[in-house]
Amino acid sequence: MQPKANFWIEKDGKVALSSWRVRLLEAVGETGSISAAASRMNVSYRRAWDKIHECEERLGVKLVDTQTGGSGGGGSTLTPAAVDYIQRFNGFADHLNDAVGARFQEYFPQK
Repeated sequence: MQPKANFWIEKDGKVALSSWRVRLLEAVGETGSISAAASRMNVSYRRAWDKIHECEERLGVKLVDTQTGGSGGGGSTLTPAAVDYIQRFNGFADHLNDAVGARFQEYFPQK
């Protein structure tokens, strides 16, 4: 058996960051595109854009810079604030998962 935990960060009772939202931001950073990130996450462009916009509003910072059209097409890049939030959330998540695993072993020792 293995424990699984899902957690998120709320601001004013609304989700500001979650594992899924951080993965979406990471996908934007890796693909350079909200559309490609949405495809990777198996959601519509509109849903991906809405979730990014929600995060930005709730955190009070710009997370994604976008460029539209042009000869090379549009694109999206993460802001330094987004990179910082991703790093901090992932560090937080890693430590929580370690704590959950240790607590699990106390109550469900492997036999």
